[in-house]
Amino acid sequence: MAYLLDEKMAFPHPSLADEDGLLAIGGDLSVERLLLAYAHGIFPWFSDDTPILWYAPHERFVLFPKELYISKSMKQFMRRTTFTLRHNTAFIDVVQQCATVERLGQDGTWITQDMQAAYLELHQQGHAHSFEVFNPEGQLVGGLYGVQVGRIFCGESMFAKVSNASKLALIYLCQAFNFELIDCQIHSEHLASLGAKMMPGEEYYRILQQQQTTT
Repeated sequence: MAYLLDEKMAFPHPSLADEDGLLAIGGDLSVERLLLAYAHGIFPWFSDDTPILWYAPHERFVLFPKELYISKSMKQFMRRTTFTLRHNTAFIDVVQQCATVERLGQDGTWITQDMQAAYLELHQQGHAHSFEVFNPEGQLVGGLYGVQVGRIFCGESMFAKVSNASKLALIYLCQAFNFELIDCQIHSEHLASLGAKMMPGEEYYRILQQQQTTT
């Protein structure tokens, strides 16, 4: 059974999550609690009609930037593109686009108004970041956002309004910044095509603990 959180800033050990990764219910979305969660491999994932749910999957979908796979066609696209890449210049716009973009097989969004406000506060305190793609007219056409824990980037969501825009944002993240690992959380074919792979939860948590001792 999922652990019921109270006002105390604490989570059960991630190994206690159920088969689907659900670990705890309740609590709040304060900066303090969110940072505690991410530092232990836990993230919120819920909708407007449920309480706050906290997950810690027993297998983690991750991408090592050094193992990023860029296809021949993508390399050709990158050579001729006129898109501009930016970092942290349109954070809330990226979050809102991620919340509203239509996704196959998904009804509604888990990026609720409360979640948007919480991640904006994380961003304002320097813990959450966005990576953005703009077309030549200056319009935001793709991007992603997430939370930084040491040299680990915990990706939350990405979007693209035109082909290859979200891939370009991820490549930018991998190549222009000094991250050791990108936590993609849950498997997707899109990210698998770029080199992401499954990792046992225990190994991911061990890497997270190393971040605590080196930062």
